[in-house]
Amino acid sequence: MSLGFDIAVVVVLLLVNGWFAMSELAIVSSRRARLEGMAAEGDRGAARALRLAEDPGRFLSAVQIGITLVGILAGAYSGAALAGPLEAQMVAAGLSAGVAGPFAIAVVVGSITYGSLVIGELVPKRIALSNPERVASLVAGPMTVVARLASPLATLLDASSALVLKLLRLDRPSGSSVTEEEIRAVIAEGTRSGILEPEEKELMSGVMRFSDRSIRGIMTPRRDVVAIDLAWDRDRIVEVLTSAVHSRYPVYERTIDGVVGIVQAKDLLDDLLEGRELDIRAAMKPVQAVPETAPALTVIEFLRRSPMHMAVVMDEYGSVEGIVTAADILESIVGGTAESIAETDGAIVRRADGSWLLDGDLPVDLLAERLSSPELDDSDRDYETLAGLLLWVKEAIPSVGDEVEWRGWRFEIVDMDGRRIDRVLARAPAPRADG
Repeated sequence: MSLGFDIAVVVVLLLVNGWFAMSELAIVSSRRARLEGMAAEGDRGAARALRLAEDPGRFLSAVQIGITLVGILAGAYSGAALAGPLEAQMVAAGLSAGVAGPFAIAVVVGSITYGSLVIGELVPKRIALSNPERVASLVAGPMTVVARLASPLATLLDASSALVLKLLRLDRPSGSSVTEEEIRAVIAEGTRSGILEPEEKELMSGVMRFSDRSIRGIMTPRRDVVAIDLAWDRDRIVEVLTSAVHSRYPVYERTIDGVVGIVQAKDLLDDLLEGRELDIRAAMKPVQAVPETAPALTVIEFLRRSPMHMAVVMDEYGSVEGIVTAADILESIVGGTAESIAETDGAIVRRADGSWLLDGDLPVDLLAERLSSPELDDSDRDYETLAGLLLWVKEAIPSVGDEVEWRGWRFEIVDMDGRRIDRVLARAPAPRADG
């Protein structure tokens, strides 16, 4: 056989090795949701790829068997078929046999190694990563056949791997998992590449922040609740209805802790326009209560079932901490405490000297995100806002001019609204000196 034929055989073996490498990476890195969508549209290759991905241990074992066998064949064949002729040509060119033999082997091994890296690994893997779902769909058919042929040996290798992992006390992953950090990274990358608009990124970030909050983080606090006392006369009720902009009002007896129901402004205005006497009790609807520690996601379902879409937030002692409505939930995601509104309202202001002027009511998770300081958001925290963080650290009601240090940040109280922390000046940690 000619030298050209031998070289062609080696190239074919390298291409087969590249096929296995490309197939492995394409199946492993494909997004399941994308494959499911392709399979639903009738793509049989995507359906086969999904079946291969459901048992990654056996599939990877089959691929590794193929790569190992091809590598052994390529090395053995090239050494036997190429080293001898190359050595003969070097001897004919004037090199001694003692030098030509080792040099020929070195050239063949180096060339095969280079070809294996480029043709058998790097290029195929780059192709797989360029469009993993499409590549997986194309290779799934042949790889299904390979997996079946290698099934006995693949089963043995898979079982052996599981045994070793068990001896090392390493849990074998039951499936792919995605962390919140990975989702945020994907969203950020999508925004940089232009797939997502900045507004879409902010909306998605708001949804993810919302899922981590308790109801205390989104409710309207007690001090901001506008409510109606059953003992008020007509004129005072009319004054509240005309000065406030709410559509529903809690109704209480004597104190806000004695909430007895909810009334719609529309019902009261209809009575006024038609000249009827105001009857708060007749217009009142039952009130629902939720604990202040309830997760925000749980309250969504609660409000969906509530005919008034409003609930009173209670603490463990039965005192009213605030109210929550569907509007509060929407504001926590796209308005009110969202970045765009917070910045236009002056809740987050970057000063010329690099410091930040912040509103005390800022949610801590939003603060950590906007200041690019995740260390400010403690997952075990018992507070929701910047003011709550400062009170928790200081363990006392501060005064204007007081400073609080937390994880390298220095917070100065610049304005108080009674006992409430209104405005805070924040300075970032000083950069560490190298060495």
